[in-house]
Amino acid sequence: MTEPTIALALGAGGARGLAHIHALAALDELGLKPVALAGTSIGSIMAAAYASGMRAAEIETFAKDRFRIGTDLLSDIWRLRPGSFAEFMKAGGPRLGELNVEKIVDVFLPAAIPATFEQLAIPLTAVATDYYAHSPAVFSAGPLKPALAASAAVPAVFNSVIVDGTVYVDGGITNPVPFDQLAGKADIVIGIDVAGGPEGTPGKRPSKIDVLYASSQLMQRSIAKAMAQNYQVDIFLRPDVGRFRVLDFGKSIAILKHTRPFRDELKSAIEAAITAHQAA
Repeated sequence: MTEPTIALALGAGGARGLAHIHALAALDELGLKPVALAGTSIGSIMAAAYASGMRAAEIETFAKDRFRIGTDLLSDIWRLRPGSFAEFMKAGGPRLGELNVEKIVDVFLPAAIPATFEQLAIPLTAVATDYYAHSPAVFSAGPLKPALAASAAVPAVFNSVIVDGTVYVDGGITNPVPFDQLAGKADIVIGIDVAGGPEGTPGKRPSKIDVLYASSQLMQRSIAKAMAQNYQVDIFLRPDVGRFRVLDFGKSIAILKHTRPFRDELKSAIEAAITAHQAA
């Protein structure tokens, strides 16, 4: 019997999205190559690296090296801050999100990432949010890095991104796990949600920053759950990432270690789905 085709959607979640590496590793270890990928925010960046031809082990090595505190990462990001007080105060006053995500993408991406979608080894769809149209926006052709930047433009962290005259912000606002973009493209569609949820001591008031980001994560979980009822998603999993914050990239090794069991969970789910498909 022939093996069914597989497509993979990787969701938004900031540093929690490092757990996506285990989803990619599960495919590698099973000897499977997806026919299509989709991603939102950090998920689009991970999917782009994999679609470029990198294996999960290579992406993991890059992430551990790049996000380790003490490397050049922090100094690279510092150089991308607003260049002057006047720039910081432009548009009527200081803003929370002043980092240029288009430059940050260059810092976060491996050098192997090609310039265009057409150069990728696996078809990729990256999802952002059209700010003024109040709707998801899909990128699947043309320049790759501007699309990834638009998809990952998290409010309160990064500036919005303008592509061809349209203003974009983080795709997680409208489509956090874009498995809908893969419906009908494969026999088995997998969605990985790394939004997580706040953890802590019940009754203890969280910080304002924690509430800001956790509220967004809760919203994303609700959107993904609702979409799962209306679109093809044969496997929908959530790794245990709630203890980590959206910006905990400096904890890359801890995140990867803590979420390692998710790799085996997904492998088992894929094997079961393949068996069920072949028996149907």
